[in-house]
Amino acid sequence: MSALTLQAGNIIHDPQIKSLQTVVNQDWLSPAVMRLGSNDVLHICFDELSHDYHHYVYQVEHCEADWTPSRELFESDWLEGFNRNTIDDYEVSINTTVPYTHYWLQIPNDKMRLKRSGNYRLHVYEEELDTREVLTVDFWITEESMPLILAATTNTDIDTNVGHQQVSLSLGYGAFRVTMPTEQIQVVVMQNGRQDNQKTGVKPTIIKSNGAEWQHCRDFIFEAGNEYHKFEVLDVSHTTMGLDDILWNGSNYEAYPFVNEVRTNYLYDEDANGAFYIRNSDNWQNTITCDYVWVTYRLKCPRLSSGHLFIDGQWTTDTDRSGYMMEYDDDSGMYVARILQKQGYYSYQYLWEHPDGTLHPAPSEGSFYQTENRYQAFVYFKGIGESAWRLAAYRQIDLK
Repeated sequence: MSALTLQAGNIIHDPQIKSLQTVVNQDWLSPAVMRLGSNDVLHICFDELSHDYHHYVYQVEHCEADWTPSRELFESDWLEGFNRNTIDDYEVSINTTVPYTHYWLQIPNDKMRLKRSGNYRLHVYEEELDTREVLTVDFWITEESMPLILAATTNTDIDTNVGHQQVSLSLGYGAFRVTMPTEQIQVVVMQNGRQDNQKTGVKPTIIKSNGAEWQHCRDFIFEAGNEYHKFEVLDVSHTTMGLDDILWNGSNYEAYPFVNEVRTNYLYDEDANGAFYIRNSDNWQNTITCDYVWVTYRLKCPRLSSGHLFIDGQWTTDTDRSGYMMEYDDDSGMYVARILQKQGYYSYQYLWEHPDGTLHPAPSEGSFYQTENRYQAFVYFKGIGESAWRLAAYRQIDLK
């Protein structure tokens, strides 16, 4: 198998859909990873910006390590129950200026259960409109059949305590017979659950009879970046954490997080590494009482000579990324973006898209070795004669 090229990630295709969130159990800070044979539950929810009922159905597919559909498996190999089901749980918003209907489902449920490890992609369609796809959700099921040790350090192979962090892995084969580790094993390493800069296709540096190691791999070096920015919109009547102002413009609420400026030094600030959490000050019926507000982001810095500046977080899931791109205002000397978001806690960062399409921390943010990043490692295994890749191990660590 060649190096992995495709990526995982939640994607919204319909601009009327907002606030797509996937959480395993109650862990909203981590990727959606379930353990095979456990009591883990995947919760999926989203809003449609009207009070009109939409007949949504969902369908799941098993995917290979590179997120292409598994063609060599029968559906019965990984699914117990029925695959195409309706989303029956929904509620309309209460006393909100922006009307919406909140939909949710969970897996497993009384109609389906998944029984094989690996990558999974869930498609949601609007059935009345000729099965139009409105969103996709990606998640993982790990079988934890191979012992894995994941570590990260600021003492990297290109600098020491400067602006990078390096990941290493130590993998045991467990009960599996691995005769060709470079062909039977694939590793994916992420920083803060991001897929745009994930590391794939890296060969082990040490191969033993009972395991493999990835030590001093330059391909596992990440830019450290900086701590994520954050704010909360908990009450539309007054400002809360991270807000400079909130006001009513006659038709909608407008929220203004504090203006961000160039960060020349590292300053510790506890954040959620891009995660978000929907809630209001009452913390009661959050899913249907939280309103939608227009949030204006402002970054005061010199104009970039090339490329584009984007706002990035686990909540930036629209397939049309132009809504997250910032425009430069010459009069104020700031990059500005205005985004419709549901009340709650949000963490975000600024990413600079180079002309070649790669994303890096914005020059205004800097890259500091002290940054507290969270790393994830996914280890895929395919035995001789097996028809699909299984997710044999998963680990997550915090570099503090």
